[in-house]
Amino acid sequence: MNHTARLGLLGLAMALSACSVLDGDKIDYKSATQGSTLEVPPDLTQLSRDNRYAVPGSAVSAAAFQAGQNTKTSAAATAAASKIGDVRIERNGNQRWLVIDRPADKLWEPVREFWIESGFNLAVDQPDLGILETDWAENRAKLPQDVIRSTLGKVFESLYSTGERDKFRTRLERNANGGTDIYVTHRGMVEVYTNTSKDNTIWQPRAADPELETEFLRRIMVKLGVSQEQSKAVAAAPALKAATVRMATENNVPVVQMDEGFDRAWRRVGLALDRTGFTVEDRNRNEGLYFVRYVAPGTDKKEPGFFSKLFGVGSAATPPLKYRVVVRSQGETTAVSVLNEAGAPESSANAERILRVLADDLK
Repeated sequence: MNHTARLGLLGLAMALSACSVLDGDKIDYKSATQGSTLEVPPDLTQLSRDNRYAVPGSAVSAAAFQAGQNTKTSAAATAAASKIGDVRIERNGNQRWLVIDRPADKLWEPVREFWIESGFNLAVDQPDLGILETDWAENRAKLPQDVIRSTLGKVFESLYSTGERDKFRTRLERNANGGTDIYVTHRGMVEVYTNTSKDNTIWQPRAADPELETEFLRRIMVKLGVSQEQSKAVAAAPALKAATVRMATENNVPVVQMDEGFDRAWRRVGLALDRTGFTVEDRNRNEGLYFVRYVAPGTDKKEPGFFSKLFGVGSAATPPLKYRVVVRSQGETTAVSVLNEAGAPESSANAERILRVLADDLK
């Protein structure tokens, strides 16, 4: 059955249903089963398990979920301490991450189990790099819970699609105090019509959802021993204003300037790299380096089209390009720039475009 027919049936079912599509913005990624791959659109199944660049991107937002849970939250709860036991949540603008006073090797399995228990297949599982990444998944809770679905069950369920797919990357990084920082980033795709007759669709990136990232961080807190009530109070604390970010040029090299010190800048750049789909092959916090790789357009048919458009059309014989994203700070100011594989400053158009993608996410 083609997509137009599926959309028509979905629309009919929604019209017949007296229930809302969602009851409180629930989250349900239970479509993953043991040994199976998730049902995803054909062009998404072609995405490499070792993504190089796949820039997103509102999946199902956790905003309504949190709002519903916190309608009666008092001022005291809103200002609750951000630390429960040895787990705390830190925030900078719309970015949040966990800081846990436990070594990374003690956290890897619980975090890995969390994603599997949440209904995801893992496309990337690399303990040596501290990276877990889910496969593309559909939030089935966004589908209408109507009489037709409840009557025909799984036989009819295959005709339904939200037209959205999500994946999440989790990165565990040892911090200077011997504990671990945990970051969760979301990327999303949405299916859209390509013409007014609505007989053809394509998948394209959509904006990342920081509130959904926060909701999964909160759930990881619960997995690590924090109670539901405590985790909700901590996650609901207001965000702090992020430092100013701007594009500039230093010594004829494009840079992103940030009005904050190294620690926060390092974390924010790492989150931006994860959100925008960069593959970080390695990192060296002491030297402020993230080692990333870019596969030129045309060299890997498994890559989505976003960066093909961003970087232009490339030759099929073009080898992968490796870059270093360097974070350098002086006091409370930080500059982010791009180096080539040899470690020399990069002033090419690619470098400027990479920095602009990061700057857009950092703002």
